[in-house]
Amino acid sequence: MRDIALFIIVFGLLPFILRHSYVGVLVWSWISYMNPHRLTWGAAYDFPFAQVVAITLFVSLLFNKDKKSFPFTPITVTWIVFLLWTVVTTTSAIYPDDAWDYELQVFKIQLILFISMWMMGSAERIRMMIWVMFFSIGFFGIKGGVFTLSTGGSGRVWGPAGSFIADNNHLAVALLMVIPLGLYLLKYEVERKIFKYGLLLCVTLIAVSVIGSFSRGAFLAIGAISVYFWLKTPGKIISGALGAFVLGTTMMLMPSHWHDRMASISDYKNDASAMTRINVWGYSINIANDRLTGGGYRSWTQENFARWAPDPRDRAVAHSIYFAVLADHGWIGLILFLLIFTQAWFTAGKIIKHTKARGSPEDQWMAGLATMIKVSLVAYASGGAFLSLAYFDLPWHMVAIVVLLDQEARRRDIYPDKKGLARTPVKKYA
Repeated sequence: MRDIALFIIVFGLLPFILRHSYVGVLVWSWISYMNPHRLTWGAAYDFPFAQVVAITLFVSLLFNKDKKSFPFTPITVTWIVFLLWTVVTTTSAIYPDDAWDYELQVFKIQLILFISMWMMGSAERIRMMIWVMFFSIGFFGIKGGVFTLSTGGSGRVWGPAGSFIADNNHLAVALLMVIPLGLYLLKYEVERKIFKYGLLLCVTLIAVSVIGSFSRGAFLAIGAISVYFWLKTPGKIISGALGAFVLGTTMMLMPSHWHDRMASISDYKNDASAMTRINVWGYSINIANDRLTGGGYRSWTQENFARWAPDPRDRAVAHSIYFAVLADHGWIGLILFLLIFTQAWFTAGKIIKHTKARGSPEDQWMAGLATMIKVSLVAYASGGAFLSLAYFDLPWHMVAIVVLLDQEARRRDIYPDKKGLARTPVKKYA
């Protein structure tokens, strides 16, 4: 029944995609993040739904009259330069055939993200995208939270098979990134109390699921997010005490082997996984120092480890967004990668500052969303330091949302003019 239902839903949406291209972006995002076909057991399991939706979307773009201009901003320019640099590093990769195969996979994801920035440029569409992103990934957190509570935390929470977030650690960081989106929706997009309580329950279950993932990287990311929230909260004593109580209570409910796993963080020298990471990071630095363009995608072979790794026998993948980019694209690639997310961070801060300064009630959702995206970026920057999620579409999608918010702020004349004077608020927006 699941297979039939999924075929009906996806193919039933194709006519709407042909008529409205932005619907195709939403549907593709849903399939990309949730991987609903992985929840089936029959013909739908391996069916290329994302490819069918993408082809329909491209056809729609050819005939759709709802044309929008692409936002060329400092972020998108740096983003384009980074992608062009990956072409250079792929061309000069140690294993060019394998590198080009992976480059095409990355390009497909990036292309949809650029179409998102082209087609989703309105307040209504931005908000729809947030709903899709939250529930597509949050679904596994809600399900995982119920599982964690029902089993007393005895088992780990996993993501959909064959996806970026199949691994428990990857899923945990992705869930941490969508929790702030849920908090935004709770404050700005839901009015009826029954729906507020339902959404609050969803966010709570997702948070429980993060703990139930047994992810040490996510546990460190929780610490980073907690500190960031605490620094931004006016009542630091009350918020700090409340946060410590909630976290302490949750930890007390978890079984002893969960505590043993978290405790191994401090004893990293005796942890084989931690020492492997350090060895891999040394490999990334060495290959980037030796080759301007890095090793290219899929350079993590025993042959290369024998040449560049401190311990040639201890081979693994990057286990870090930073060292993955460094090994794949060299120091130039890493600088561009960091610059993109740094620009997004400061642009979100600019949106928050000027929206609040303007004081228009109709604009405050933008400040709220930009604030929560900054929290999501903290989760990615901290949790991703220990995971191979450099090319996962969710953080890049966060950057795309910042770009769209920046364009929306310009359309609403939220930023001061060149003389530093605030512009007159517009009363109504589409």
